[in-house]
Amino acid sequence: MSVQRIGVPAVAPHPSRALPATPGTAPSAAWLDTILKGDCVAALERLPKDSVDLVFADPPYNLQLGGDLHRPDQSKVDACDDHWDQFASFEAYDAFTRAWLMAVRRVLKPNGGLWVIGSYHNIFRVGSILQDLGFWILNDVVWLKSNPMPNFRGKRFTNAHETMIWASPSKDAKYTFNYEALKTFNDDLQMRSDWHLPICTGAERLKDGEGQKVHPTQKPESLLYRVLLASSNPGDVVLDPFFGTGTTGAVAKRLGRHFVGVEREQDYIDAARARIDAVVPTEEAALGVSQSKRSAPRVPFGNLLEVGLLDPGARLTCPKGRHVATVRADGSLACGPHNGSIHKVGALVQGLDACNGWTFWHVEANGNRRPIDTLRDAFRKAQAAA
Repeated sequence: MSVQRIGVPAVAPHPSRALPATPGTAPSAAWLDTILKGDCVAALERLPKDSVDLVFADPPYNLQLGGDLHRPDQSKVDACDDHWDQFASFEAYDAFTRAWLMAVRRVLKPNGGLWVIGSYHNIFRVGSILQDLGFWILNDVVWLKSNPMPNFRGKRFTNAHETMIWASPSKDAKYTFNYEALKTFNDDLQMRSDWHLPICTGAERLKDGEGQKVHPTQKPESLLYRVLLASSNPGDVVLDPFFGTGTTGAVAKRLGRHFVGVEREQDYIDAARARIDAVVPTEEAALGVSQSKRSAPRVPFGNLLEVGLLDPGARLTCPKGRHVATVRADGSLACGPHNGSIHKVGALVQGLDACNGWTFWHVEANGNRRPIDTLRDAFRKAQAAA
């Protein structure tokens, strides 16, 4: 996280490690897997319009620190007091925020996604400007730090969390959300909007030759891993307009995504290059993302008749065999006085308003009942193999 306000943009080459090709984007584009040096607004003008799939932004927080901060033993806290986090006023910060968000909006694809992380110092101002510019807020996600820095002055609550806003370019955008993948990742439980993760410490924290932090606000890779897993796919292009020491780029490379970063400070660029160079990409075969039934290609029930997976006159039953329906040549079912689609008849025999006929109706084979959804899966696999 460092502010990009001045300087002439320059491309810092960073060769791709044979990442998957991105639909609609030539993998050989000169700006892919690079760090652009300089002002983020000016640098982003060098990228094509509608060229990135996902943005993760860790902008300056405008912390408004008042004097040095010391621990009870009088040692000085290594707080973020760098020049790039200092603004003359809230109005100046708002103008800066509006400028970089407008630059990001130009390069973000219409169905892309945007994440912005911040603290109470800035996130509410960022959220308001996001909405003013037409972005549609999808969630706010709270990063609960399992090991936050204490409040040494004892005059406020310990700041134990940061807030991320996840947004799409518009209300109707068909953004990426890998719901099933996150549910699998979370032991088959829906992923919640409160993420318990530690701050960046230990071997992951980059240090200089004197053992000092290279960057005061380096984000943990676990945070970016979850963001990218949730809202991008292998081969996507991920932009970080405040690249810092390259956490976004390192995780993107590891997960088979392309990255492009913007950073003003040469020391951070050097650290990011070395860090990303050391990352070994995950094998492409291991990058698959769990998909929901809704994301799979639609299969009308009649397709099963066309290819012979079911025949007209076949008998279908409910899970317990209480209701029996006959398949008709047009793909409808007949069950007593009821006839219609698999969903309509399934609802009518149960006295319900709606029914998922794919899981309600079963076919018997060798004395075993199985949902007709298994036939739909067989059809999809055959189509994929064709």
